[in-house]
Amino acid sequence: MPLKAHLKELRNRLIIAGIAVLLGAIVGWFLYDPVMVAVQQPLMEISAEKGRRAEINYGSVGSPFDLKIQVSIFLGLLVSSPVWIYQIWGFITPGLKTKERRYTLGFMFAAVPLFLLGIYFGWIVLPEIVKVLTMFTPQGGVNQILATDYLTFVMRMFLSLGIAFLLPVVLVGLNFAGLLSGRRVIKSWRIVVFVVCLVAAMAAPGPDAMSMFLLAGPLLALFFVATGISLINDKRREKRRAAREADIAATLDQAVPLDQATPLDKAMPLDQLKADDGKPDGAR
Repeated sequence: MPLKAHLKELRNRLIIAGIAVLLGAIVGWFLYDPVMVAVQQPLMEISAEKGRRAEINYGSVGSPFDLKIQVSIFLGLLVSSPVWIYQIWGFITPGLKTKERRYTLGFMFAAVPLFLLGIYFGWIVLPEIVKVLTMFTPQGGVNQILATDYLTFVMRMFLSLGIAFLLPVVLVGLNFAGLLSGRRVIKSWRIVVFVVCLVAAMAAPGPDAMSMFLLAGPLLALFFVATGISLINDKRREKRRAAREADIAATLDQAVPLDQATPLDKAMPLDQLKADDGKPDGAR
């Protein structure tokens, strides 16, 4: 495809993705109020406790309007994600081979649900994280949080956890690309378990161990599933390499040694070969 056609296709796909985000932002505009009520719920629970207060401060006259636009765009990106992800897929697919296309499609089908699962995980742990971070407010003090800062904190946390849930897909992708072996991944399992359990213990909604395991379980399960897939792929790659080396060895065994080859001075002259090629088989 010529460069001009590529640029035209890119423009058309960007327009479609932009329209989808715009329509999603319109939907997000109407979802702003219930979303804000739900996001502020942890602060309301803190304010209901004795001796502790936490409240949202908008800071300026235009801050509520600016915040509503930002949240609407963020929600629009989430709502329209199937459309613009498909546009990205449609643009890069023609340049991929059949095998690469199949791998890319599999990674996308795994990545999108995992990313949304990470955001849902963030929604579950948000109240406890807010309580932990605001518990250092002195008795009788008021924690006045700027609305923009609070929403930025919430969105960054959601995105961070969404990306964290994508790490197993990244591990498998690096393994399929030959950049990371499954054995190397499995060697770090103790560190991974410790870090995941530590984060889960801090973010668990309850003081019991079951809450921690319910949060740490999905991440650890994803890690070990990715490790298992990487180990299986390593074994399959080693079998293919062994078969290829066996074929090369068999070819070398069938080759005529150099010392047994016909010397050039005893070989049939080229003009005689040409003359014999024109004769019938019985006349040679």
